[in-house]
Amino acid sequence: MLKNFHHFQEALEKRREEGTLRILQPKSEVIDFYSNDYLGLARNSELQNLLLKQIIENPQLLSGSTGSRLISGNSSTVIETENLIAREHQYPSALLFSSGYNANLALFSTLPTRHDTIIVDEKIHRSVHDACKMSHAKKLKFKHNDVEDLEQVLKKQHGNCYVTVESLYSMDGDVAPIQEIIQIVEKYKASLIVDEAHAFGVFGYGLVEKYQLKNRVLATVITFGKALGAHGAAILCDDIIKSYLVNFASPFIYTTSAQDIQWMSIKTGYEFLKSNSELSIKLQENIKIFRQQNLKTPSSENSPIQAIVIPDNNRLKILKETLLNEGFSTYAVFSPTVKEGSERLRICLHSFNTEEEIIQLTKITKELI
Repeated sequence: MLKNFHHFQEALEKRREEGTLRILQPKSEVIDFYSNDYLGLARNSELQNLLLKQIIENPQLLSGSTGSRLISGNSSTVIETENLIAREHQYPSALLFSSGYNANLALFSTLPTRHDTIIVDEKIHRSVHDACKMSHAKKLKFKHNDVEDLEQVLKKQHGNCYVTVESLYSMDGDVAPIQEIIQIVEKYKASLIVDEAHAFGVFGYGLVEKYQLKNRVLATVITFGKALGAHGAAILCDDIIKSYLVNFASPFIYTTSAQDIQWMSIKTGYEFLKSNSELSIKLQENIKIFRQQNLKTPSSENSPIQAIVIPDNNRLKILKETLLNEGFSTYAVFSPTVKEGSERLRICLHSFNTEEEIIQLTKITKELI
């Protein structure tokens, strides 16, 4: 065993003293205000029975893929699912990945070259920052959702530029001004990539589709571990980009493909989502109830993610623990996940939350903030 690991222990001890040490815990039987299961599909018994029927009819879905998709892991199920996704979103192609993290790693470590620049919203997901480290491109940031600052950054650049944003941000729960951003991106002949991880299923198929921007966006990332209640992600793009990623993206080439049950879950989830549009309507009704309680939040009024900024760590911990003791599970976000001084309680609303639960949650929160 290697010695001189004391700095690992010191770093862990510091986090323990600050009360920010991360530990793995099993799910508990509490009222869910913390998961990304916005439409309740991960707990939907009707959808589960549909998947169970698929497995009974084809037990091979549960078998391992046995290799990467370029070797032995490319099944008819994954091909059919990609074709379905491309058709549903009206894109030429879709490329599936085991997670949104891997999809972003593939995109941003592969498309930009050492002569290019990646310009990211300062609050973009960590997966994009990690991908940029794998890339040889220069990375710059612009102020969160600030179109004017984006233009100031873009006008100073030379060569190819890739701009990336989330349509719905996971920590603040606010929406990007995509229509204004695309105008600036096009003005400077740059390319826009949009991560729709938290918008897909909540706002139909996402904001790129809502505003009919797919022909103006280079690529869109859709993930299925949130509103669809499944797992995995897809990059929506044209045929050339898909082929380029298949040939040059290390996170795709060197990853063993997921089991077919994952791809089948996505395919079945799309079909279920189309025939159960009332779930997103109920979600919006619950968001409206929450907003009517007048808690101060930077989040958008129709977002399922509602952040309550509490820059006092002790107050934030007390609030989270008090809510948990009352049976409500939320998520406290400390730095460095967010900037110091912007720590917050992240509340996720769902189609299955009741009005009584929402009102009680907000009542306790008001008393302690």
